Amino acid sequence: MSTTYRICLLPGDGIGPEITAEAVKVLGAIGAREGVGFEFAEALLGGIAIDETGTALPDATLEAAHAADAVLLAAIGGPKWDTTDPDKPRPEQGLLGIRKALGLYANLRPVKLFAPLAGASTLKPEALEGVDMLIVRELTGGLYFGERAREYDVPEAGVGGAAGQRAYDTMEYREFEVERIARVAFEAARTRRGRVHSVDKANVLESSRMWREVVHALHAAEFGDVELVDQLVDNTAMQLIRWPAQFDVVVTENMFGDILSDEASMLTGSLGMLASASLGDGTALYEPSHGSAPDIAGQGIANPLAMLLSVELMLRHSFAMHDAADALSSAIEGVLAEGWRTRDIADEETPAERVVDTAAMGDLVAGRLGRA
Repeated sequence: MSTTYRICLLPGDGIGPEITAEAVKVLGAIGAREGVGFEFAEALLGGIAIDETGTALPDATLEAAHAADAVLLAAIGGPKWDTTDPDKPRPEQGLLGIRKALGLYANLRPVKLFAPLAGASTLKPEALEGVDMLIVRELTGGLYFGERAREYDVPEAGVGGAAGQRAYDTMEYREFEVERIARVAFEAARTRRGRVHSVDKANVLESSRMWREVVHALHAAEFGDVELVDQLVDNTAMQLIRWPAQFDVVVTENMFGDILSDEASMLTGSLGMLASASLGDGTALYEPSHGSAPDIAGQGIANPLAMLLSVELMLRHSFAMHDAADALSSAIEGVLAEGWRTRDIADEETPAERVVDTAAMGDLVAGRLGRA
């Protein structure tokens, strides 16, 4: 009897449903190739959940996520739900909430340049040689989850001493949170090139000073075979552009990781090429690192490859289907080597007939898997 894996699908908003359809298509090809089954349960998250239920994370979605073997999320958010009113729901609350509820504290974002896309990056090709890094982002602490508030009619807060507003967000970490994410990074480095850049702002922030102390203590106690480099976050942002190949594993706190991984995505030519895995105590969640791109939603031109690379991570980390993951990665690389591009990764040298839409790119990848 063949194995069947249950996947909770969260198409979300914007281009989310379009790229989700390509993930399902490719998983169908993988299932046929490997002799396994995939069952899908679709649920609401983000803006569409707000519209239909009044909350960004309905209870039914959490139940579906807990019952699944893996969660595959596409994208959430859009200007329709943008608000500065702290009492109104925002799509991002759904994403933060499901990560917290599932105990997903480690976000893995591989940044690897596919050779055929060297020309798609805004950096010179020689600056990109050897780029292959893993960003390990702490996911359930820091500013995004710390205490926050806004106060009104605060004396002497406005211009000329008039009453105004005061707002604050708290970056808070506990020792165990830092230790467990550092452990993920050190263990990953042991399977790679053996170097960890620990990124903080220890020259200013007390939370970063504790971060550095905990990382060094764990390194000394258990991971002396791994090279450890301390680096300030502003310097890291510069070094990602100056000399990106120096990085093997980068570990950092929640907000720093959010910003740096988006910057690093441009090394690959497009945010549409960056996948991620969120791991921890509960059902793992996989998602592309790009947003919902409402400006192109419904046009069929979105790049589905980050979503498909997220499927690759799901095959590896949740299902231990390493051969299938390798085959999917090879299929994507093969399609790119043949010159096929979606609009975001095409350049002036790409022939017009090789620029394809979302569904055609999914067909090309699925077709190569079928031929294999």
